[in-house]
Amino acid sequence: MTKLAANLTMLFTELPFLERFRAAAQANFKAVEFLFPYAFEPAQIAEQLRKNELELVLHNLPAGNWEAGERGIACHPDRVNEFRQGVDDAIRYAKVLGVKQLNCLVGIQPQGVSAAAARETLVANLKFAADKLQAEGIVLLIEPINYFDIPGFFLNTTKQAAELIAATGSNNLFIQYDIYHMQRMEGELANTIKANLSLIRHVQLADNPGRFEPGTGEINYRFLFKYLDEIGYPGWIGCEYKPKAGTVEGLGWRAAHGL
Repeated sequence: MTKLAANLTMLFTELPFLERFRAAAQANFKAVEFLFPYAFEPAQIAEQLRKNELELVLHNLPAGNWEAGERGIACHPDRVNEFRQGVDDAIRYAKVLGVKQLNCLVGIQPQGVSAAAARETLVANLKFAADKLQAEGIVLLIEPINYFDIPGFFLNTTKQAAELIAATGSNNLFIQYDIYHMQRMEGELANTIKANLSLIRHVQLADNPGRFEPGTGEINYRFLFKYLDEIGYPGWIGCEYKPKAGTVEGLGWRAAHGL
């Protein structure tokens, strides 16, 4: 059965962040996700989850200076200590918020750093984070992202993600599969998801082009929702899209897709 989580970084942005939890509950979402919690005290967010009877299914590890364009630091050889401190910070939040999986944005390959050095750093950082999270009962995810939206991002395909997981040797590292990003990078969505289902722990959606809600573009979401049920995907699907004409106004896609 399809389970949808509202991404509060992308949806209900008409409201201040802490007010989006109530809006999501009023729109009949039972779960939420977002990029980062770190601008708020964990107790503030936990209170919103409790008051609105929402489950938090995902947030990210700290990803460097987001406003300056950084999209993760896990592949940066000169920032290993900062990355490891971020893992500790993420665990502190996750334990208060009850979240059981955290995503690591691997970052843009730094200028002057070879692909080999970036990959060596990334593998070591992922192994460190996966081991530390496992001790706390938290799963680590990595997300391939298309290089049209984020040029230079160091992880672009499902195959690369699977290879990274194998390189770490960890049994606590999995894939966050974003349908929008993977449509842009590789297509062949159904077969790729099925072939890698044992490695996929979280799915996110948006249509293409535009990264708007399902039904606005080329992706056959009515088929994909049914297909994910048929092959036994048990997890949440995060609604990480840009509403084309306001969040609430655009939520009719759920009923239109039989949800």
